[in-house]
Amino acid sequence: GRLPPLTPEARQRLTAAAEHRRLIPADNPEDRGLGERCVNFGVPKLGAGYNNYYQIFQTATHVVFLSEMAHDARIIPLDGRPHLPDSVRLWNGDPRGRWEGDTLVVESTNFSTQSEFRGARERLHLVERFTRVRPDTLNYEVTVTDATTWTKPWTAMIPLKSTTDAIYEYACHEGNHSLGGILKGHRTVERASSTSSSGSR
Repeated sequence: GRLPPLTPEARQRLTAAAEHRRLIPADNPEDRGLGERCVNFGVPKLGAGYNNYYQIFQTATHVVFLSEMAHDARIIPLDGRPHLPDSVRLWNGDPRGRWEGDTLVVESTNFSTQSEFRGARERLHLVERFTRVRPDTLNYEVTVTDATTWTKPWTAMIPLKSTTDAIYEYACHEGNHSLGGILKGHRTVERASSTSSSGSR
């Protein structure tokens, strides 16, 4: 499948962001991505890679998706409560779950203006569906909507296989020496550029 086209607004927004990264790649930590700064890895997680396991557990009123990547825990109410007020914005949105037959449906709204999923931010709306199709397999289907980013909603489906492997700690901050190096590198480039400009006068 293919994603629908980006809206003109989204193309302009993403082009401007790419140009900013090219001209000012590391003026301050906020110029780097959320994952690179160990702040947040976002939802939905659609790519394969490392630390991509989930542990899923539930009570009578909640279901929890504990992600190995960055040890995020999405705590999803199942008791029919409404979404938070529009003024409350969260990194991974405000999820609400319900059962439709044997399918768990999770709807997430209220994403932060600093959230990021393929260019979508605070207008992102997710509907995720989890259906057990075999004893060892959940079909994960997500419909992504953001009229400020794509010309129409789109849906992806990934089969999730169970495993007996252990979930490991993702210790991002403790070993994150790269960010300091990136910022120091940019300061070095700035000094060299400043010296070069001074010498040419």
